[in-house]
Amino acid sequence: MRKQLPVLLLASGLLLGTGLSAQAQIKLNTKTIGAGLKAAKAATVSDAEVIEHTKEFVKWSDENNPVAPASSPYAQRLKKIVAGLDSYDGMSMNYKVYLVKDINAFACADGSVRVFAGLMDLMSDEEILGVIGHEIGHVKHKDSKDAMRTALMASALKEGASSQGGAAGALSDSQLGDLGQAIANASFSRAQESSADAYGYDLLKAKKVNPFYMASAFGKLNDLSGGAKASKGAQLFSSHPDSEKRMTIVMEKAKKDGFTQPTK
Repeated sequence: MRKQLPVLLLASGLLLGTGLSAQAQIKLNTKTIGAGLKAAKAATVSDAEVIEHTKEFVKWSDENNPVAPASSPYAQRLKKIVAGLDSYDGMSMNYKVYLVKDINAFACADGSVRVFAGLMDLMSDEEILGVIGHEIGHVKHKDSKDAMRTALMASALKEGASSQGGAAGALSDSQLGDLGQAIANASFSRAQESSADAYGYDLLKAKKVNPFYMASAFGKLNDLSGGAKASKGAQLFSSHPDSEKRMTIVMEKAKKDGFTQPTK
């Protein structure tokens, strides 16, 4: 049986799960994503269609994964961290915590940001904000939208390229796995990652948070990418190349801007 991919591969997630506390692993959508997507027009999937299918995906994900209720310390903490970011830089954003042990966060093209409890257990508030800023950067630069469009196109073409305009069939579990693989294999480029880093850096400055915390967040994630501690995380930064180099770039930029590296 094919091992199902976690839904985070359908977004711009930072890394795959390791083994911290919280509940079950995140689930994969096994229902239709865009059954009405026509194979004949797959090459010209519009922005509106991408957003529509993204919202469908996010709705299913929220319904089928353990979302932290408003009373949860995780939800309350995230609300504090993202205060003032519901509307940011012309984008409408929404934020939730998934009570799963994976160390991850992802953002979708519709402005949905999902932060995993495992990541919150690992990082300080400032570091989490740096990660979120990076993910918002992918939304602002349309990286998340382009990744979903590419995945939808590939899936529709594979399923119904010969349908001559007929609606492609509902995606099966296997095809959903292929969709996740398409996103996973279509990693963001170094230029896209650098741009998202710069966006997150500027967001921290705008929120009057020392941008060194973005570097320390990358450092913690990079530490988990090797050794027995990350036995389940060999792909931790498969979609974020040169993590150590990017951490160094952020640190050098912060020093140049006159910030002092925190002692903790």
